[in-house]
Amino acid sequence: MSEFQPFNELTPDLVLTAVESTGLCCDGRMLALNSYENRVYQVGVEAAEPVVVKFYRPNRWTREQIQEEHDFLDELVAAELPVVAPVRNESGQSIHLCPPYLFTVFPRRGGRLPELDFDTLHAVGRTLGKLHSVGGLRPFAHRPALTISHFGVASCHFLLEHDFIPVELHKAYETLTSDLLDRVEDIVEDYSHVKQLRLHGDCHPGNILWRDGPLLVDFDDCQTGPAIQDLWMLLSGERDQQQGQLAELIDGYATFNDFNPAELALVESLRTLRVMHYAAWLARRWDDPAFPRSFPWFNTARYWSAHILELREQLAALDEPPLKLF
Repeated sequence: MSEFQPFNELTPDLVLTAVESTGLCCDGRMLALNSYENRVYQVGVEAAEPVVVKFYRPNRWTREQIQEEHDFLDELVAAELPVVAPVRNESGQSIHLCPPYLFTVFPRRGGRLPELDFDTLHAVGRTLGKLHSVGGLRPFAHRPALTISHFGVASCHFLLEHDFIPVELHKAYETLTSDLLDRVEDIVEDYSHVKQLRLHGDCHPGNILWRDGPLLVDFDDCQTGPAIQDLWMLLSGERDQQQGQLAELIDGYATFNDFNPAELALVESLRTLRVMHYAAWLARRWDDPAFPRSFPWFNTARYWSAHILELREQLAALDEPPLKLF
């Protein structure tokens, strides 16, 4: 393994120096928060509430892409959405440079992970309906789109070209993913008319906090895609359970926005792309020492056997009838 470490220069002193360069006066307290892709810290501020400081992984996003995320958050706050927008300085800047890192300061917002019962799902649905009503007003100019090429094809090519998959499983993976991507492409092409809009992009339960209602956090993966991308990861369990959960989500969603039921046919295709992309994401980050420590089960023969089994299950799921709205 190489000695590559994208955050090796990010010392506690550099974190505090960076925060104070924005005009804040730190009190010396600093707590590392859970984050793999970036580095995030809670930093104490004299005579004020602590702030949360996010240092972006170098070379992942351009400055324009980060700025577009921040502008989207400001737009959502203006529409009274429960999200956390970055702190801007007197010049209106939300992105700061502390070489070699770009970083942003956010206000601290607490909350607990929600239990996704029907009342909670209804409230989350309302929030997402309103978010998508704002997201549909204009397109992103710099943020990526959710595409088969990026999330599926590029992911498979990376894994195959960098020898992550054991030799004895290489052919099985290559054949299976080729069949999967062909099937996903056929499905997505049939629904190419579905509206594309600005999304949270990674709206799983871990990115929702509860503060007398849902608070959506971590827009690091905000992107362009269909509305269902922000909904399907909130469904779990057997089919009948998911049907009930979906009904609550969409009932809340309809308070602020219309949902196109045709998008339900995309759920398993989106799930397939996410499974592929997640494996490739871990592989792309494997030279970062934080990843082998945090994901010791990855890149073992057992992992790849289980991954291929999961993909086979997805191939079968793509032929099952989609969930329905009653």
